[in-house]
Amino acid sequence: MEGKFVTVKEFAGYFQFEQLTGDEESLKRVIELTDTNRPGLELAGFFDYSQAKRLVILGDKEIAYIASMSEEAQKRSFDFLTRSDTPAIVITRGHECPHILRECAVEKNFPVFRCEEKTNHTIVNIISWLDEKLARSVSVHGELLMIYGIGVLICGESGMGKSEIALELIRRGHQLIADDRVDCSRIHNRIVGKSPQLLEGMLELRGVGVINISRMYGVGAVGRKANIDIQINLEPFDPRANYDRVGIEEKQCVNILDVAIPRITIPVREGRSMGVIIESAVTNYLLAKNGLDSAKEFEKRVLEFIEKNKEEADGTVSN
Repeated sequence: MEGKFVTVKEFAGYFQFEQLTGDEESLKRVIELTDTNRPGLELAGFFDYSQAKRLVILGDKEIAYIASMSEEAQKRSFDFLTRSDTPAIVITRGHECPHILRECAVEKNFPVFRCEEKTNHTIVNIISWLDEKLARSVSVHGELLMIYGIGVLICGESGMGKSEIALELIRRGHQLIADDRVDCSRIHNRIVGKSPQLLEGMLELRGVGVINISRMYGVGAVGRKANIDIQINLEPFDPRANYDRVGIEEKQCVNILDVAIPRITIPVREGRSMGVIIESAVTNYLLAKNGLDSAKEFEKRVLEFIEKNKEEADGTVSN
């Protein structure tokens, strides 16, 4: 989402890297981009087209090259790399901070960190964390559960009994991710849903109040986040509506943050066991995903039956 950022203080607090330079004020710098910069060209003295807002990573190659540079060249490069819009520099594999970089960083109150991890591991971990923190996001009204390893977003009008259905599914061994409000983020081409921290592990039931799912059903009954694979839309049963009875109609999708999520509409009426129906819908989705489409199988049977009857009818006429 445009305008999102994290501070260097949040970044440092999460990764617990060793801070070599910079005070508390320096940690107020912001990180707005998910990418990182290994500054080969900048160290070589080419500064055009450099994106200054990225975190700078110094690994084995950069440290070895810096050792071959003259002090004047180092001063020129480090002066550029420690500009006000660069968030921070991270030195990997426990390398010593080049003394000219340290002098420049101290003079500008610029944060430099050091870690022991390999460079590629550090970059992957940083980008993954920033992807989640800076991802486009939106809040959706509904229930998010993990059913048979599939993230299922249950939506519908207020008063449809979504929370009661979620409780039934939890009692059947499935996992609650979020109740009532689902915070959705787009990470790459997946939509990841989670509960607001205030509501995590809680579920509201009309007439009962808020219950703590992890205490009532165990810590395994609650998950922190899940990919949203399908949306199940609950609506009041309408006898005049034309519901999909076979499953061969064109599949519906809902758009969340420009990602199409398959949607299944299920009518709700008294006497229907919604937990069992939703489990069956998820199982059928899994089968179809693995190439076992029950609707297509039924359609094939019907066509074979029609063809067989036609052949028998043609044989009877010819006789």
